[in-house]
Amino acid sequence: MQLVRPEPEHLSSYVAALERGWSSDNVRGLVAAQEELAAIANDSPAFLAAMEDREAKGSPVTLPDGSTVARLPGFRRWLWDGEFCGSIGMRWQHGTAALPPHCLGHIGYAVVPWKQRNGYATAALRALLPEAKSIGLPYVELTTDPENIASQRVIEANGGKLIERFVKPPQFGSKSGLRYRIHIGA
Repeated sequence: MQLVRPEPEHLSSYVAALERGWSSDNVRGLVAAQEELAAIANDSPAFLAAMEDREAKGSPVTLPDGSTVARLPGFRRWLWDGEFCGSIGMRWQHGTAALPPHCLGHIGYAVVPWKQRNGYATAALRALLPEAKSIGLPYVELTTDPENIASQRVIEANGGKLIERFVKPPQFGSKSGLRYRIHIGA
């Protein structure tokens, strides 16, 4: 498995995953998948270009409660083993490791169900950490749900330490969450 920058040659495999009901958005799920399918059908080159937005020039981000917030700088990479396996994304604020309250973590990832339990998420996170370091972040934070043991293992396998149990902001349903930190140095 390798991380790839989303390119036209990967798009049909990504679309197939969306059409099977997968989404990298673990909260908005099928709605987010349908939005991405519409964006791809409307303008696939623009969709692919939006996967790399280090200057946060893209459209606002829709939160689970339907509210919108300004986009943060970020990018996405796709997990690839000859076909689409999942997605990992990173976001940050220039000049600081801090994130705004509506952004639960620097990195988010999701593996398609038919490729889970192969170590892909662990490998993807490990591969992404040098990019976080190159941006100048001394650490990254990731959040997960208390019942998501698989995600906790992925984070811990990459040096993540639990720093707090917290209640997610209202736009995320005020549910319990776990916040991990991985120190990477700057």
